[in-house]
Amino acid sequence: MLAILKKELNTYFKSMTGYIFMASLLFFVGLFFVLTNLMRMSPQYNSVLSNITFVFMLIVPILTMRLMAEEAKQKTDQLLLTSPISLPKIVIGKYLGAVSVLLLTLMITFIYPLILSTMGTVNWGEVFGGYIGFFLFGSALIAVGLFISSLTDNQVIAAVATFTVLLLFWFIDAIISSLPADQTSGLIFAAILAAAIAFVFYTATRNWYISGGIFLLGVLAVAAGYFIKPSIYSGLIAKVLSWFSLLSRYQDFSLGIFSISPIVYYISFSSVFVYLTVRMLEKKRWS
Repeated sequence: MLAILKKELNTYFKSMTGYIFMASLLFFVGLFFVLTNLMRMSPQYNSVLSNITFVFMLIVPILTMRLMAEEAKQKTDQLLLTSPISLPKIVIGKYLGAVSVLLLTLMITFIYPLILSTMGTVNWGEVFGGYIGFFLFGSALIAVGLFISSLTDNQVIAAVATFTVLLLFWFIDAIISSLPADQTSGLIFAAILAAAIAFVFYTATRNWYISGGIFLLGVLAVAAGYFIKPSIYSGLIAKVLSWFSLLSRYQDFSLGIFSISPIVYYISFSSVFVYLTVRMLEKKRWS
């Protein structure tokens, strides 16, 4: 895994990819630092991190588009898939390589709160909490980009698809607020989820019997739930989609509130997409 990590870091800094990402992020952090802290004489540094969350979503594809897509395009993925290194270690090594570039960039930006501390009082608890939250938020976005990069051998497609998905995550709260919350809609949504889960199993196994059995069990479970307690389907769509609301979990950190729940959420979210990437590579290995 360390060998993969070193390879990724070398790739980032022997090409322009790492420098473009770092320069873009550093530019906007510096810009918002001047606009929100220096010009307004405000000691609230976390507002800078909050303001660049959308910008960060825009530049994450720069960091992740080549992670798996480049391997597939150059056919070097076959070497990885047949190497003695396990697939989880390969994926985690690539993931940690991208996350390390993010961490290095954030460490450089720490000079800005240090500058603020020379001009007034800085709440270091809020600053450290804000950085931890932003790092976890960024790591979750990188995990999504890593997974999407494993779906194609075209870096441009990977970048566009990553940007589209992350933009959807950005607007997820607005989308949730406009969705129906009645029991009937929740019931239909649950049935669609059962079909989606069965489809995922089919794409992984190509076995109609297993997939059909999973779908049948899902439909029976949905029906049983409706007859036992229909109220569980009220607002079900919002409850499920809210799990993808990355930005809402960051709000606590931006306000200086350090809680365990968002940390567990971001780690779990990142782990799910890293696992999905491993499964995608596993499928390619045996196809």
